[in-house]
Amino acid sequence: MMAEAAVTRRVNAIASLHVDATNGADEESRRSSSAADDSPVVKRINDAAAKDNDVWVAVQEGDMPAGNSSQPLLFRTMKVKGSILHPYRFVILLRLIAIIAFFIWRIRNRNHDGVWLWATSMVGDVWFGFSWVLNQLPKLNPIKRVPDLAAIRDQHEYSTSGESNSNLPGIDVFITTVDPVDEPILYTVNSVLSILATDYPVEKYACYLSDDGGTLVHYEAMLEVASFAKLWAPFCRKHGVEPRAPESYFGVKRQPYTGSMQEEFASDHRRVRREYEEFKVRIDSLFSTIYQRSEAYNRKHAKDEDGVLKATWMADGTQWPGTWIEQAENHRKGQHAGIVKVVLNHPSHKPQLGSPASTDNPLDFSNTDTRLPMLVYLSREKRPGYNHQKKAGAMNAMLRVSALLSNAPFLINFDCDHYINNSQAFRASMCFMLDPRDGENTAFVQFPQRFDDVDPTDRYANHNRVFFDGTMLSLNGLQGPSYLGTGTMFRRAALYGMEPPRWRAHESKVNDDKGKQYGRSTLFINTILDGANQERRAITPVFVDDEETVSSEVASLMTCAYEDGMTTWGRDAGWVYNIATEDVATGFRMHRQGWRSIYCSVEPAAFRGTAPINLTERLLQVLRWSGGSLEMFFSHSNAFLAGGRMHPLQRVAYLNMSTYPIVTVFILAYNLFPLMWLVSEQYYIQRPFGTYILYLVAVIAMIHVIGMFEVRWAGITLLDWCRNEQFYMIGATGVYPTAVLYMALKLVTGKGIHFRLTSKQTEACSGDRFADLYVVRWVPLLVPTVAVLALNVAAVGVAVGKAATWGLLTEQAQHAVLGMVFNVWILVLLYPFALGIMGQWGKRPAILFVMLVVAIGTVAVVYISFRATYPVGWSDMAASSLGKAESVVAAGSTG
Repeated sequence: MMAEAAVTRRVNAIASLHVDATNGADEESRRSSSAADDSPVVKRINDAAAKDNDVWVAVQEGDMPAGNSSQPLLFRTMKVKGSILHPYRFVILLRLIAIIAFFIWRIRNRNHDGVWLWATSMVGDVWFGFSWVLNQLPKLNPIKRVPDLAAIRDQHEYSTSGESNSNLPGIDVFITTVDPVDEPILYTVNSVLSILATDYPVEKYACYLSDDGGTLVHYEAMLEVASFAKLWAPFCRKHGVEPRAPESYFGVKRQPYTGSMQEEFASDHRRVRREYEEFKVRIDSLFSTIYQRSEAYNRKHAKDEDGVLKATWMADGTQWPGTWIEQAENHRKGQHAGIVKVVLNHPSHKPQLGSPASTDNPLDFSNTDTRLPMLVYLSREKRPGYNHQKKAGAMNAMLRVSALLSNAPFLINFDCDHYINNSQAFRASMCFMLDPRDGENTAFVQFPQRFDDVDPTDRYANHNRVFFDGTMLSLNGLQGPSYLGTGTMFRRAALYGMEPPRWRAHESKVNDDKGKQYGRSTLFINTILDGANQERRAITPVFVDDEETVSSEVASLMTCAYEDGMTTWGRDAGWVYNIATEDVATGFRMHRQGWRSIYCSVEPAAFRGTAPINLTERLLQVLRWSGGSLEMFFSHSNAFLAGGRMHPLQRVAYLNMSTYPIVTVFILAYNLFPLMWLVSEQYYIQRPFGTYILYLVAVIAMIHVIGMFEVRWAGITLLDWCRNEQFYMIGATGVYPTAVLYMALKLVTGKGIHFRLTSKQTEACSGDRFADLYVVRWVPLLVPTVAVLALNVAAVGVAVGKAATWGLLTEQAQHAVLGMVFNVWILVLLYPFALGIMGQWGKRPAILFVMLVVAIGTVAVVYISFRATYPVGWSDMAASSLGKAESVVAAGSTG
């Protein structure tokens, strides 16, 4: 019977990941109805299960810890079938042997005519091989972990006297934003609305919005959100709406209804949609509303002969303490007081049913809980002369403030453009955090990043499936995935820098010395152990008789000077400072302490966001990531300094993540080598050339075979894999070498690297959904890739000219054509970039093909007209093939 119950729970868990579990219907009847043979939801579940059965098999679970034998397992572990995994590992071994044999052969047959060139290419080849090993070793044991939602409901949620009760722990939800223009405010309000309406006990979580720009627009938007959420959240609960971000929900043309009140749904849907459209109008008009109000108040309160006081005014007639529209002293970006506004207070612990339908309220919420979770707006203090540490500093301030207002033992952070797409995501995370096997040693649960509004062909690899569904899934078989900045649930104790229970010699105590490390706030220090206790079920604010004391303490936690002195914020506590990729460095610190992490991918996707589809913004985003990775290598977050608690292959994975941009310097050099043989035809790298080509073909073929295995077990498509290869080459020719240059300048000058915030605001004025895809904004970052593109076009043209000069059947012509194949391959890899710089012409790829043919033909004609007077020999193929083949090897080895 127990085995049957476990199987039943696992089947229901898969169903719970696809269907909203709170649609107002009885649990058993909902499961029965979803089991109908003609249900489209069941079809999706069966299709997904069948797909998994082709690749994944269940792992035999180990023995339960002592004292926990009666507790059910909250997730199941799956591994790749041996029929796929063993050949995959065998091909990896074969390629490693082939690479070693290749190096030995090259050393024994070094080119004496061009030793400097041979030596340079050998260094590049060695680094290619080393980086490939770093990338491949952590992928040897991919593991998938599937949350069991039915089990966590059975264990932590129950009903007594007709009322639902929950023992689930509390969660603090963090959202960060800076600019309401670059990060459109509509994204932010949808993110907050999806959180307020998610399926988790209302009294168990709180939502915090950190506005690092201190703008009144964001605060008043939260007031509008609180008002609209009174309608939106009950509507979602009543009808089991998915997703629970209104912009995404109403944007879906057709979606199967999974609720239990079909007869009321149509009228409720029309009413809520109309209210949402009016809500959007109010949000869009906030900029003008605040400006007009401020102008009116400024005229009313004018007191100087020079004119009016250019303050920004709140609706209650008081001046906004943050950034003003017309910035003034103490009211400008980077210089304003800290602000905390509780928009929605803690809800009661008992459900509050709404009212029946009436003239004033046409929606019947009489059987629906209308409570809303706590919502807090905050903006930390900013002052000149302080390094505010960007997002990491804002997150640490929010961590401290939340400790006084809710102090949940778990928290989850979002970027402002991400929303909850699967209302069961919080419960899915808890399956790993509360699992009796090793849950208490889990620091964070990382979900993959999924994106809306990406063009259908994903031209710039925004989905990045190879990384999210390949690399991160493989790290699940080690100590766990790295932290990726958003969509991550944390254990508060891990963020405070505490050691995992398995490495604690005794219970943690916060003594005076430890208190100094966290700052001088006694009230905050007293919350640390309480907030680290996952057994604490209630979310309540810190109880202090004097309300003014709490207010002053909250304000002090956000001051610029709070972290001064001997505090460990930014290194051993909170998010890590002085690194552009503070997320990866923060996860590294936790893994170094011995914590583990979990990668969780569910269907529908837990969270979704917005990605920059403009070429320039996408490249700038990758520049920030790659520059931050190099900063990690030259910091205390270096993988070599990890210590004995980190899994050896986890260390290798972090080493790869912090050094991968370096290899691209060699790729860029190889891609520019055609310049040498276009000028001089005497160009040798390796002899005998036939053997050299055979080795290259072998190692290139094997990297592609390995890639096909990864496509299989990662569940990605061939298009995903191809786009990854293409965008890696695009980054390798411009972005990554720029990051290396920035890092070199930082090491020499000691000055940090400044990376611009990635803008999600479209610059295109068009009704075309993907209009921003065709916007071209020229920056120096594009120049190296343009040069590589032009040189390889010229190389193909010269090869065609040589073939025409000597005749297609001659040995010289055959060498030229063979070399041209590698030039063409580079052009194929740079194809998305070429479309991107064409702007509006990129809508018609045929134009690009015609332009390339014309350019190649022109170069060929010019070469024939001014051809060299001596015969062309081996140098053609050598120059062309080496530069291109090595680039292909590099692209595959680090992809």
